Amino acid sequence: MTLLAPIHDLSEAASARLAELAPEAARRLSPRGLEVWREGAAALTRIGRGEGPVCAWIEAAPPLARELGEDVLPDLAQECLGLASRTSGAVIAQVLATAPLAARRLGDADLFRAYLGFLNVLLAQAPRGLRPMLDHLDELLGVLTLGGLRRWALWGAEAHRTNYAEQARYFALESAEAKAILQRERKGVLFVDIHRRIGVYLRALWGRDFAMRPTSGDYEAREGLRPFIEAGRLHLPDAWGDWQGVAGLDLYRAAAAHAAAHLVARRGPIGMDGLSPLQRACIGLFEDARAEALAIARFPRLRDLWARFHTGDGPLDRIARALLLDEATSNPHALWARAALAGADPSQATSRSLGLALAERLGALPPPVAAPYRDDNRALWETDEAEWDMSPTPEQRRLYVSVSEMVNEVEVETAGEDAQEVWVCASAFFDDDGTSFNAREGREPVAPPRTYPEFDHRIGLYRPDWATVLEKRPKPGDPQVAEAILTENRAILSRMRRVLEAMQPQGVQRLRRLEEGDDLDLNAAIAARLDLRLGRQPDPRVMMRQVRRTRDVAVMLLLDLSESTNDPAGAEGRRLIDVTREATVLLAEAVHRVGDPFALHGFCSDGRHNVFYQRFKDFGEDWGPMARARLAGMEGRLSTRMGAAIRHAGWHLGQQRAARKLLLVLTDGAPADIDVRDPAHLRHDARAAVDEVTRQGVQPFCLTLDPQADSYVAQIFGPRCYQILNRIDRLPERLPRLYAGLAR
Repeated sequence: MTLLAPIHDLSEAASARLAELAPEAARRLSPRGLEVWREGAAALTRIGRGEGPVCAWIEAAPPLARELGEDVLPDLAQECLGLASRTSGAVIAQVLATAPLAARRLGDADLFRAYLGFLNVLLAQAPRGLRPMLDHLDELLGVLTLGGLRRWALWGAEAHRTNYAEQARYFALESAEAKAILQRERKGVLFVDIHRRIGVYLRALWGRDFAMRPTSGDYEAREGLRPFIEAGRLHLPDAWGDWQGVAGLDLYRAAAAHAAAHLVARRGPIGMDGLSPLQRACIGLFEDARAEALAIARFPRLRDLWARFHTGDGPLDRIARALLLDEATSNPHALWARAALAGADPSQATSRSLGLALAERLGALPPPVAAPYRDDNRALWETDEAEWDMSPTPEQRRLYVSVSEMVNEVEVETAGEDAQEVWVCASAFFDDDGTSFNAREGREPVAPPRTYPEFDHRIGLYRPDWATVLEKRPKPGDPQVAEAILTENRAILSRMRRVLEAMQPQGVQRLRRLEEGDDLDLNAAIAARLDLRLGRQPDPRVMMRQVRRTRDVAVMLLLDLSESTNDPAGAEGRRLIDVTREATVLLAEAVHRVGDPFALHGFCSDGRHNVFYQRFKDFGEDWGPMARARLAGMEGRLSTRMGAAIRHAGWHLGQQRAARKLLLVLTDGAPADIDVRDPAHLRHDARAAVDEVTRQGVQPFCLTLDPQADSYVAQIFGPRCYQILNRIDRLPERLPRLYAGLAR
């Protein structure tokens, strides 16, 4: 770095501060470090941002060098010079003032350089959020890793890109969203908080110091790096949470003790030329066992520490556990490995020979050992050259009060559907004309609102509790409308009669003429006996088996009831909502005849806070006049926030005890809503919702009426989980047949 400003360019206050701290800097910095310290002060003077950055640099550089070494000083100075053209001197001074804190909490020079790069990115995306975040940096780095801090900050920058007031509240930890994201990103135990304790622990065991440093494997993802040894240093994750009930601190102890045991037992690298991945994995398995056996011989209680993490059931997991513990095992490879290692000399040559023999026995590369404390054994092949309030959003409460309480309460005219408290009059209250106030002005009861996260593809994170689903009771219509639909489409149901009958459960069936079965097929046995008497070859299939044919399928039809369904469709000019109603009635009749439990739900949306969800028929409800009346009264309005509706439908399906859970989504267009400008946002969120319900055991399938849906429907539902219906008038016949094909 070239910093040409002479030292006499410093202001009087900066010069005085420089002279005051010079003795301390001389004790902590080398001559080259002192030169960088002085030149940095001069360069920050020349950028013209006042005395604040200069004095902050003078005060921050010596303690920063003490924490991470003076090699990071040029990087910090260069970063601050780059910030000069993009932000104020006060922000630069704050970056410098908090640099020693960040260095102390991160504990590694490479992580600190990554932190400086993160500040540069955040300044570009949320310049108003940088200063309040730095004001709370001690609190944030007290519970977050660098990766967690980055995700927390970039989520707020993206969520409040244009709302500067909310952006400032978020980065000042004043909003509920900031606290929720902070709670989600926090880890259990930070390396910076326990590295001194781990160092003392290793010194007590082996009487020597081991160089340790943190790794930030979760900088882009939440999965941390495995421990590893490189150049004689122990590299441990910068954070570890509890693992299957074992405290994160114990996991750090186990990992550090295992890695230290490797260094103590190591006698040079093992040649890797010509070794396959399977051979290297098996050699590493025996070398792990050798190092742990030597350590346990000196410190027997280490066996108990490591044994808590051997809970895997893979082939190598069982061998590793057998080599560590003297438990009984039936695995032949584990028995062989234990016997071979017990009678061999504990050396690296033994690990190599036994590893090659085990690889030949296994034949294929199995999954690695699942014990999280073990390192990746890269050192074996090295050459010598080398909080805040985190409570969830309160649910809506319904209080049943007396008539006098209801009358005397002040009415809140601005209260909406998301009010936290709803009063309900416990008894009827009538006006002078005999009509009930509840019937005339009261609001229909609704289920408690449910909030769901929403995936933001631009930052790769979920926005917690972002969309609110409000269940609405559908308005009933004339049930004769459904009866008329069934009458008009009697021919379609008649053509599907055989398909539907074949899908119906048949109870107990007899499968005859089997070679192996439960009972003797008397007719086949008699025929075989006759063949023998006549000197012919008999048919050996003389057994039969009784099989119980049952169905265990739950089906839900989720209807997109957005405003676009009121548009005319098809050659006849009928409204799409009318065609959808007709298809839904025919599907319900078909599923009812088969006997599968089914539900008919619909949705529309008016922004993320108002995803309206209607249940026309539930699983435990009969397909009767009431359900048909609700379908007759359904209407199309508002927008299509599909992701939240799919998650809510998946939740309802998850309550059913069925082996197969089928979710049919009927829509006429891509996801969209009034508060979303980027058309790709809700498509990516819908894709994430489909993945979520699929992991819950729900099978989603989409039937879209949009002829241009090729550009997005496969992205949302997958290449084989959708159909595009080009002729809208064929929907009433296609939908029942689609169900018949999927529910076989």
